Amino acid sequence: MANHPKGEEVFRGIGVSAGVSRGKVLVLHRARRVISRREVSSGGVEPEVVRFEKALAQTRKQITEVQRQVIEKMGAKEGDIFEAHLLMLEDRMLVDEVVRMIREQNVGAEFAFHQISERYVGALAAIEDEYLRERSGDMRDLTVRVMDNLLEVKSDFDLRHLAEPCILVSHDLSPSMTAQLDKKFVLGFATDIGGHTSHTAIMARSLGIPAVVGLQNISNQLENGDYALLDGYNGNVIVNPTDQSLFEYGQLAKIKASLDEKLREIRMQPAVTLDGKVIPLSANIEDQHDVEAVLAGGAEGVGLFRTEFLFISRTTLPTEDEQYKVYREVAAALKPNAVVIRTIDLGGDKFSSHLEVAKEMNPFLGWRAIRFCLAQPEVFRSQLRAILRASAEGNVKMMYPMISGLDELKQANALVEKCKEELRAEGQPFDEKMEIGAMIEIPSAALIADALAQRVNFFSIGSNDLIQYTLAADRTNEKVSHLYEPTHPAIIRLIKITVDAAHKNGIWAGVCGEIAGDPVLVPLLIGLGVDKLSAAPTVVAPVKYIVRRLKLSEAQSLAEMACQSESAADILARCQQLARDTAPSLFDKS
Repeated sequence: MANHPKGEEVFRGIGVSAGVSRGKVLVLHRARRVISRREVSSGGVEPEVVRFEKALAQTRKQITEVQRQVIEKMGAKEGDIFEAHLLMLEDRMLVDEVVRMIREQNVGAEFAFHQISERYVGALAAIEDEYLRERSGDMRDLTVRVMDNLLEVKSDFDLRHLAEPCILVSHDLSPSMTAQLDKKFVLGFATDIGGHTSHTAIMARSLGIPAVVGLQNISNQLENGDYALLDGYNGNVIVNPTDQSLFEYGQLAKIKASLDEKLREIRMQPAVTLDGKVIPLSANIEDQHDVEAVLAGGAEGVGLFRTEFLFISRTTLPTEDEQYKVYREVAAALKPNAVVIRTIDLGGDKFSSHLEVAKEMNPFLGWRAIRFCLAQPEVFRSQLRAILRASAEGNVKMMYPMISGLDELKQANALVEKCKEELRAEGQPFDEKMEIGAMIEIPSAALIADALAQRVNFFSIGSNDLIQYTLAADRTNEKVSHLYEPTHPAIIRLIKITVDAAHKNGIWAGVCGEIAGDPVLVPLLIGLGVDKLSAAPTVVAPVKYIVRRLKLSEAQSLAEMACQSESAADILARCQQLARDTAPSLFDKS
């Protein structure tokens, strides 16, 4: 049944689409094309430019067709994934650089495109933000299509004609390849690279196909015909599974099916502890198309609406009206639940392609977020006016990212007041009492939270940045990622300082970072006095599940221990113990 002479072998990666499947392996190897430098005569330069433009047009036609098929098969949200591909095709910086290289260096179109596109892919892959780093996969998908059209060759893979069920194994699967997958024949897939936020992972979840990514070099380790068990829950691929493993994973599938049923039952129930403490749970979203997931997950509105998608991967700034329409659409769809819109967190690793910004030695400590907005008042003003206009729906709140001091907050609030005056003069309706909050994600902000709390209506703790800025540890850097500890005593104390300052001044404090979606850490946050939580739509139900089985008194005892402890490991162990005792079925993955 298997080509491997060895016994059971386990490969560990990242589970990005839940489920367990087993079957024969089909390994996909993409041919490596060597693109050599081809000199062209002066008279041959313009024909090369024309050839390049024809390849772009052909690629655009192909992607539009894939998008149409995906919309029919999966829905509009998944189809919108290919808007990123189409926007990249329209990126004048990339296109103009290729044309310029063809003309200035008298080289063939495929060589020029290969050189320029590889630089773009490399730049995206080096970005620290996981969501944006995963866009390098989209760029790679696009470049392969353009190159195939330039070279007039067919794609290496056509997955529409698989003859028997299998588990696909590959170095990577592009979004357009994933769109071809048929659940009748693709039992699951495993790739060397990728992450949870890649478009390929998103599509796998939409299709309901178990998937494991980040397996390093599994595509070179397995052969066609090997027999494997794929565990999309824990991120494992087991080759030549023993009878015992097959039995255990059969039991796991039954346990998960039972848990899924319990989560469905509480989807529309409130998140309230056994002793009556209500903890509103909202969702974090990337764009307006996530509204469906918010509703499906049972979230109470949106606690973090990231607005960067309106500004990146385009060649012009979005207009006020463009922004207004998007913000209003989300607010109207989720009424009466609140929608908290974060003003743009551009900068660091995510500037619009049309903004000419000098490279910084350390962009995460540089010109980004509120600093960028205050230095670009017209860009900021346009967004503030759009948010204020959308607030006429009655359920919009707004918050500023990366506040580090009082002066920034005062300047931002002053600009908001100026925008309100303009809208009043124009007769534009807006919510005069729209709540405005500050994100607490820099230690300096936590330490002056008392002063900030007197000038805002709420705090939202961005735990991801707060942890990395406090501990000077980048969780994506494998050399220091072990230092990224959410239960570090310093983090516990900063959260406590922030929450206490909020309550002292009569405002609420929420958490919208990843720890708000971690059932292990949620009891600790509740015990520290956090009023609201906001997490990815897919984890709202598990968080609600543990909240409804928790006693506030137990959470407070845990928080008291954590505030007195000197050990991150001890705090984490206590968190894990309480979580497992409270909701054991959430953590049974063995």
